[in-house]
Amino acid sequence: MTKSHPSTSRPSTPTAEPGEPGCAGGLTVLDPPGRPAPADTADDTAAPSAAVQDRLAGRLSEITSLHEHTERLARARGLAATLDAVLASGAALLGASRGVLVTLLPGGGPGQPVGLGLDRASLGALETVPTEQSLLARLLREQDRPEQLHSRDLADDPAVGGRLRELAVHLGLGGAYGLPLATAEDGPLAAAVWFYDRPAEPTGCQRELARHYCEIAAPLLAKQLEAERVRRTTEALRRGLLPDHLPLTPGLRLAARLVPAGLDRSSGSDWYDAIPLPDGTVGLTVGSVSGDGPGAGPGSAPGAAAAMGRVRAALRAYAVLEGEDPVSVLGDLELLLKTTEPSRSATAVYTWVEPEERRITMAGAGHCPPVLVGRRGAEFVETSLSAPLGMLACWEAPGVEFTAERGDTLLLYTEGLARRCGPTLHAGQANLRRAAADAPRDVRIDPDRLCAHLLAVCPFPDTAPATDDLTLLAARFE
Repeated sequence: MTKSHPSTSRPSTPTAEPGEPGCAGGLTVLDPPGRPAPADTADDTAAPSAAVQDRLAGRLSEITSLHEHTERLARARGLAATLDAVLASGAALLGASRGVLVTLLPGGGPGQPVGLGLDRASLGALETVPTEQSLLARLLREQDRPEQLHSRDLADDPAVGGRLRELAVHLGLGGAYGLPLATAEDGPLAAAVWFYDRPAEPTGCQRELARHYCEIAAPLLAKQLEAERVRRTTEALRRGLLPDHLPLTPGLRLAARLVPAGLDRSSGSDWYDAIPLPDGTVGLTVGSVSGDGPGAGPGSAPGAAAAMGRVRAALRAYAVLEGEDPVSVLGDLELLLKTTEPSRSATAVYTWVEPEERRITMAGAGHCPPVLVGRRGAEFVETSLSAPLGMLACWEAPGVEFTAERGDTLLLYTEGLARRCGPTLHAGQANLRRAAADAPRDVRIDPDRLCAHLLAVCPFPDTAPATDDLTLLAARFE
């Protein structure tokens, strides 16, 4: 396998080696206009002119192709789309058919591979190549990183390790060409290797185009990787504000789902909780804290997430003190919001459950009506109409009390789920109730499967990114 070392200078535009097919080559220097051609070449002026025209047309085609692929890269949204674009465009510029790309993890070492024309089993097989034989690992080095790696025939290249040669035969890989994606500020970010289905290697022009493309892609990839790291960190912190497990209570099976909207798009933050109380009863709650005051838009979610953590912690304390009186619990939460979070509001439902007697008492504050799923279908549990907490001078609403039957499942959910179930809030609530009623029996009797089922079948088709969290808490009475 040939290893190319960085050169002292590099052409600013794609160049070709003489005689390579498909390359524009260098430009021929013509005599200035008006100077007579030498007598022995005067009859051949048409031929050089045609050759120059061909070279110019070829160069224009290369520049156009590079521009089209960089435009596609610029339109990619999110890290996954960016990685797919790099792989596909690199393959097109090199004339390759397959490829694999890995990003460098923050702690060092390659991450999960992304493939083009390679299935999961093939990618898994390539991951078994020892680090010292891996082309990708070499391209990710901090020091002594090659500018490029290429092999005309992996299966017959003595510079390639035995495991890689074996996989080349097994997977039908011929030639290979690899490039690092790196910047001077960030160092190595990712590495990509493209494969041919037969022994082959790219032309000089193809190599230069691919290198230029990767130089353009690297800074964009650096931004996407940084954004992904920030997103993962904030989402981990956000999930850390929610319960890491639900309590095991005799007579009651619990399950929950939370699908958070991106913090860059959302203006609020949802919670769910199941609170075991000292007398053996359980407090169930879901709710949502708004952003930074009236008119708060996307970008205010980080502050709302922090406030949500404080509100949920306070609600747990109030539940222990006044658990069997949901109206008092929400009333105390209202006072807390006005005192410590005056620019915010919250919707919430709090339910006190006595599992053995299947007795339920609940109160809601500007929240979607819960759904009770039973043998005869599903119906709304209508809590009285009331304003969200923090909206009025004095919040007040009566509680609702009823007894569930054995086998019933109570669904508590936030507005984000209802809005994703239909074009309007009212239609979404109706669709959610219908989806719960129509769920197969073996799904209805398992709260975890019921949550998964509702998230799978209910969301209303919508190409816009979600701006609300989707939260669902299910409690089945055994």
